[in-house]
Amino acid sequence: MTRVLVVEDDPQLVRALVINLQARRYGVDAAADGATALRLAAARRPDVVMLDLGLPDMDGVDVIRALRGWTRAPILVLSARRASDEKVAALDAGADDYITKPFSMDELLARLRAAVRRTEDVPLAPETTLVATDGFTIDLLAKKATRAGRDLRLTPTEWHLLEILVTNPGRLVTQKQLLHEVWGAAQGNKTNYLRVYMAQLRRKLEADPSHPRHLITEPGMGYRFESEG
Repeated sequence: MTRVLVVEDDPQLVRALVINLQARRYGVDAAADGATALRLAAARRPDVVMLDLGLPDMDGVDVIRALRGWTRAPILVLSARRASDEKVAALDAGADDYITKPFSMDELLARLRAAVRRTEDVPLAPETTLVATDGFTIDLLAKKATRAGRDLRLTPTEWHLLEILVTNPGRLVTQKQLLHEVWGAAQGNKTNYLRVYMAQLRRKLEADPSHPRHLITEPGMGYRFESEG
Protein backbone atom coordinates (compact mmCIF):
# COMPACT_ATOMS: atom_id res chain seq x y z
CA MET A 1 0.00 0.00 0.00
CA THR A 2 1.29 3.44 -0.94
CA ARG A 3 1.41 5.68 2.14
CA VAL A 4 0.76 9.42 1.77
CA LEU A 5 1.53 12.08 4.37
CA VAL A 6 -0.84 15.07 4.07
CA VAL A 7 0.56 18.24 5.66
CA GLU A 8 -2.25 20.81 5.72
CA ASP A 9 -3.86 23.01 8.40
CA ASP A 10 -7.26 23.38 6.71
CA PRO A 11 -9.38 20.64 8.35
CA GLN A 12 -11.99 20.60 5.56
CA LEU A 13 -9.35 20.09 2.89
CA VAL A 14 -7.63 17.43 4.98
CA ARG A 15 -10.93 15.58 5.35
CA ALA A 16 -11.58 15.71 1.60
CA LEU A 17 -8.06 14.48 0.84
CA VAL A 18 -8.22 11.65 3.35
CA ILE A 19 -11.61 10.45 2.06
CA ASN A 20 -10.50 10.53 -1.58
CA LEU A 21 -7.14 8.91 -0.93
CA GLN A 22 -8.49 6.14 1.29
CA ALA A 23 -11.22 5.41 -1.25
CA ARG A 24 -8.42 4.66 -3.71
CA ARG A 25 -6.62 2.43 -1.23
CA TYR A 26 -3.84 4.79 -0.21
CA GLY A 27 -2.69 4.76 3.39
CA VAL A 28 -2.97 8.28 4.81
CA ASP A 29 -1.40 10.15 7.71
CA ALA A 30 -2.18 13.82 8.34
CA ALA A 31 -0.32 16.62 10.09
CA ALA A 32 -1.58 20.16 10.73
CA ASP A 33 1.85 21.77 11.22
CA GLY A 34 5.46 21.35 10.18
CA ALA A 35 6.81 19.92 13.43
CA THR A 36 4.17 17.18 13.51
CA ALA A 37 4.81 16.48 9.82
CA LEU A 38 8.52 15.92 10.40
CA ARG A 39 7.85 13.62 13.36
CA LEU A 40 5.28 11.61 11.39
CA ALA A 41 7.52 11.39 8.34
CA ALA A 42 10.36 9.96 10.44
CA ALA A 43 8.06 7.48 12.14
CA ARG A 44 5.85 6.40 9.23
CA ARG A 45 8.23 6.75 6.26
CA PRO A 46 5.62 7.91 3.70
CA ASP A 47 5.97 7.08 0.02
CA VAL A 48 4.66 10.53 -0.99
CA VAL A 49 4.23 13.84 0.88
CA MET A 50 1.49 16.38 0.04
CA LEU A 51 2.49 19.67 1.62
CA ASP A 52 0.91 23.09 2.09
CA LEU A 53 3.45 25.91 2.29
CA GLY A 54 1.41 28.12 4.64
CA LEU A 55 1.73 26.19 7.90
CA PRO A 56 1.09 27.73 11.35
CA ASP A 57 4.50 26.99 12.88
CA MET A 58 7.00 27.09 10.00
CA ASP A 59 7.27 27.73 6.30
CA GLY A 60 6.62 24.75 4.09
CA VAL A 61 9.88 25.34 2.21
CA ASP A 62 11.76 24.65 5.47
CA VAL A 63 9.81 21.41 5.83
CA ILE A 64 10.88 20.42 2.32
CA ARG A 65 14.53 21.12 3.12
CA ALA A 66 14.30 19.09 6.33
CA LEU A 67 12.72 16.14 4.52
CA ARG A 68 15.27 16.27 1.75
CA GLY A 69 17.97 15.80 4.34
CA TRP A 70 17.07 12.10 4.53
CA THR A 71 14.30 11.06 2.12
CA ARG A 72 13.82 11.06 -1.66
CA ALA A 73 10.05 10.46 -1.41
CA PRO A 74 8.17 12.69 -3.89
CA ILE A 75 6.90 15.95 -2.39
CA LEU A 76 3.80 17.51 -3.99
CA VAL A 77 3.24 21.11 -2.90
CA LEU A 78 -0.39 22.23 -2.53
CA SER A 79 -0.46 25.98 -2.11
CA ALA A 80 -2.46 29.14 -2.70
CA ARG A 81 0.80 30.99 -3.38
CA ARG A 82 0.88 31.86 -7.07
CA ALA A 83 4.03 34.00 -7.36
CA SER A 84 6.55 32.28 -9.60
CA ASP A 85 9.45 33.04 -7.25
CA GLU A 86 7.70 31.19 -4.43
CA LYS A 87 7.02 28.24 -6.69
CA VAL A 88 10.64 28.16 -7.79
CA ALA A 89 11.82 28.39 -4.15
CA ALA A 90 9.78 25.30 -3.28
CA LEU A 91 11.04 23.38 -6.30
CA ASP A 92 14.65 24.39 -5.69
CA ALA A 93 14.30 23.21 -2.08
CA GLY A 94 13.43 19.75 -3.40
CA ALA A 95 9.71 19.62 -4.18
CA ASP A 96 8.79 17.44 -7.15
CA ASP A 97 5.60 19.19 -8.20
CA TYR A 98 3.57 22.32 -7.41
CA ILE A 99 -0.22 22.38 -7.53
CA THR A 100 -1.94 25.73 -7.08
CA LYS A 101 -5.11 25.97 -4.97
CA PRO A 102 -7.92 25.65 -5.78
CA PHE A 103 -7.32 22.44 -7.70
CA SER A 104 -9.49 19.63 -8.99
CA MET A 105 -9.25 16.34 -7.12
CA ASP A 106 -8.86 14.51 -10.43
CA GLU A 107 -5.78 16.56 -11.34
CA LEU A 108 -4.27 16.06 -7.90
CA LEU A 109 -4.80 12.30 -8.03
CA ALA A 110 -3.31 12.15 -11.53
CA ARG A 111 -0.20 13.97 -10.36
CA LEU A 112 0.01 11.68 -7.35
CA ARG A 113 -0.14 8.62 -9.61
CA ALA A 114 2.59 10.09 -11.80
CA ALA A 115 4.80 10.73 -8.76
CA VAL A 116 4.30 7.14 -7.56
CA ARG A 117 5.12 5.76 -11.03
CA ARG A 118 8.38 7.69 -11.09
CA THR A 119 9.46 6.18 -7.77
CA GLU A 120 8.58 2.71 -9.01
CA ASP A 121 10.54 3.05 -12.23
CA VAL A 122 13.71 1.00 -12.27
CA PRO A 123 16.65 3.43 -12.45
CA LEU A 124 18.64 3.34 -15.64
CA ALA A 125 21.71 1.20 -15.30
CA PRO A 126 24.93 2.99 -16.29
CA GLU A 127 25.13 0.92 -19.44
CA THR A 128 21.54 1.77 -20.42
CA THR A 129 21.89 4.81 -22.62
CA LEU A 130 18.88 4.90 -24.94
CA VAL A 131 15.85 7.11 -24.30
CA ALA A 132 13.08 6.52 -26.83
CA THR A 133 9.84 8.32 -27.59
CA ASP A 134 7.40 7.65 -30.41
CA GLY A 135 9.05 10.45 -32.40
CA PHE A 136 12.75 10.46 -31.59
CA THR A 137 15.53 8.50 -29.87
CA ILE A 138 18.39 9.81 -27.76
CA ASP A 139 21.63 7.89 -27.23
CA LEU A 140 23.14 9.40 -24.10
CA LEU A 141 26.49 7.64 -24.46
CA ALA A 142 27.05 8.46 -28.11
CA LYS A 143 25.52 11.94 -27.63
CA LYS A 144 23.33 11.37 -30.66
CA ALA A 145 19.68 12.10 -31.35
CA THR A 146 17.69 10.64 -34.23
CA ARG A 147 14.25 11.40 -35.60
CA ALA A 148 12.51 9.33 -38.29
CA GLY A 149 15.75 7.41 -38.75
CA ARG A 150 17.83 10.51 -39.43
CA ASP A 151 20.56 11.94 -37.22
CA LEU A 152 19.85 15.36 -35.77
CA ARG A 153 22.52 17.99 -35.49
CA LEU A 154 22.41 19.47 -31.98
CA THR A 155 24.72 22.17 -30.69
CA PRO A 156 26.60 21.45 -27.44
CA THR A 157 24.25 23.79 -25.58
CA GLU A 158 21.16 22.14 -27.02
CA TRP A 159 22.54 18.73 -26.12
CA HIS A 160 23.37 19.78 -22.55
CA LEU A 161 19.83 21.06 -22.00
CA LEU A 162 18.29 17.94 -23.51
CA GLU A 163 20.51 15.64 -21.48
CA ILE A 164 19.46 17.26 -18.19
CA LEU A 165 15.77 16.96 -19.05
CA VAL A 166 15.78 13.37 -20.33
CA THR A 167 17.78 12.12 -17.34
CA ASN A 168 15.04 13.51 -15.07
CA PRO A 169 11.98 11.98 -16.79
CA GLY A 170 8.67 13.35 -15.60
CA ARG A 171 10.34 15.70 -13.12
CA LEU A 172 10.01 19.46 -13.36
CA VAL A 173 13.47 21.02 -13.73
CA THR A 174 13.40 24.67 -12.73
CA GLN A 175 14.66 27.52 -14.89
CA LYS A 176 17.23 28.31 -12.22
CA GLN A 177 18.58 24.75 -12.23
CA LEU A 178 18.90 24.68 -16.02
CA LEU A 179 20.54 28.10 -16.24
CA HIS A 180 23.01 27.20 -13.51
CA GLU A 181 23.89 23.83 -15.05
CA VAL A 182 24.24 25.02 -18.62
CA TRP A 183 25.40 28.65 -18.39
CA GLY A 184 26.69 28.99 -14.84
CA ALA A 185 25.53 30.80 -11.72
CA ALA A 186 26.18 34.25 -13.19
CA GLN A 187 23.44 33.74 -15.77
CA GLY A 188 20.74 32.72 -13.29
CA ASN A 189 18.24 35.31 -14.51
CA LYS A 190 18.70 34.87 -18.26
CA THR A 191 15.43 33.07 -18.88
CA ASN A 192 15.42 34.32 -22.47
CA TYR A 193 18.34 31.92 -23.11
CA LEU A 194 16.09 29.02 -22.16
CA ARG A 195 13.20 30.16 -24.33
CA VAL A 196 15.46 30.42 -27.37
CA TYR A 197 17.16 27.07 -26.93
CA MET A 198 14.02 25.19 -25.96
CA ALA A 199 12.33 26.55 -29.09
CA GLN A 200 15.26 25.25 -31.15
CA LEU A 201 15.07 21.82 -29.53
CA ARG A 202 11.34 21.60 -30.18
CA ARG A 203 11.81 22.50 -33.84
CA LYS A 204 14.31 19.66 -34.17
CA LEU A 205 12.57 17.03 -32.04
CA GLU A 206 8.83 17.62 -31.81
CA ALA A 207 6.39 16.65 -34.57
CA ASP A 208 4.44 19.85 -33.84
CA PRO A 209 6.77 22.34 -32.11
CA SER A 210 3.91 24.72 -31.26
CA HIS A 211 2.14 21.90 -29.37
CA PRO A 212 5.00 19.91 -27.83
CA ARG A 213 4.29 16.46 -26.43
CA HIS A 214 7.67 15.70 -24.87
CA LEU A 215 9.44 18.96 -23.99
CA ILE A 216 6.82 20.56 -21.76
CA THR A 217 6.85 24.11 -20.38
CA GLU A 218 5.60 24.80 -16.86
CA PRO A 219 4.98 28.57 -17.21
CA GLY A 220 7.15 30.68 -14.94
CA MET A 221 8.69 27.58 -13.37
CA GLY A 222 10.70 25.40 -15.71
CA TYR A 223 10.52 22.45 -18.08
CA ARG A 224 9.65 18.77 -17.98
CA PHE A 225 10.49 15.84 -20.26
CA GLU A 226 7.74 13.27 -20.83
CA SER A 227 8.69 10.21 -22.85
CA GLU A 228 5.04 9.40 -23.58
CA GLY A 229 3.21 12.37 -25.02
